[in-house]
Amino acid sequence: MRTDDHRHWHLTQDLDAFLTRADAFLRSQLALHTLPLTVTENLRTHGPHIYGDGVPEFGMLEQDGAVRATFFRTPPHRLNLTVLTPEEADALAARLAALGQCLPGVHADRDTATAFAEAWQRHTGATATLRERNRLYRLGTLAVPTPLPPGGPRIAGTADREQLIRWHEEFVAAAGSGVFRDAAEWADARIEQGGITFWETPDGAPAAMAGTTPQVAGQIRVAPVYTPPHLRGRGYAGAATAEVSRAALAAGAQEVLLFADLANPTSNGLYQRIGYRPVADFAVYDFAGPSASA
Repeated sequence: MRTDDHRHWHLTQDLDAFLTRADAFLRSQLALHTLPLTVTENLRTHGPHIYGDGVPEFGMLEQDGAVRATFFRTPPHRLNLTVLTPEEADALAARLAALGQCLPGVHADRDTATAFAEAWQRHTGATATLRERNRLYRLGTLAVPTPLPPGGPRIAGTADREQLIRWHEEFVAAAGSGVFRDAAEWADARIEQGGITFWETPDGAPAAMAGTTPQVAGQIRVAPVYTPPHLRGRGYAGAATAEVSRAALAAGAQEVLLFADLANPTSNGLYQRIGYRPVADFAVYDFAGPSASA
């Protein structure tokens, strides 16, 4: 770490201490900080092992007494960073490498993720591979698709638990990245909060689902959106996404957000037709070799 300025990384495993110092910074940019806001709220509400058996780790970059960047990690998942300069990314990589950290990868805005991945390679000898590029969108003016497919929306309940577990597992297998919870715990939490909406066909069969995260600091993120492969291309996902977006606005969300995989032009086009507008591009890198966990 450079010593010729007033920037210092503070590392901790104490969630309360992290939020005490970093909460105002995280709330200063709701869209760009949607992941740390949501993940830390889930950790605070449901406990430290919601995303795995490892102990969550947090970091704050302070400059002249104010937090200007953060990271979190819920082992065994990737490191998640807010925006850093290349110099700051290099300093963090050097610090974590010196501590003997084993990282499976990084997820951050495109420039930060690239800078950290390159720095991690320099400091550890690991190989960094770009796994995914995704785009963060913010809802502008909602435009409900017309015509809507036959059927209608329904909030998933207790009787849908097995369906939710199965679809969550299919979604995770298809997505292959991100911070995911145990499927059964995820289903139970979403049922309790009313956080999943199905689009049902006229005969009452679920055809797609769209979920929303709990509202934190005035932001709600749409996730996940999933349609089984044999039912795609019929407008079910768009209808479900529009419905949960409408409900998020009705619940008072200041910002309604979602991520889309840039390798999927169909979903990106769909979200833009509904009214979502690009905010920033993000990238996911996987690390292999030295200093990369399994």
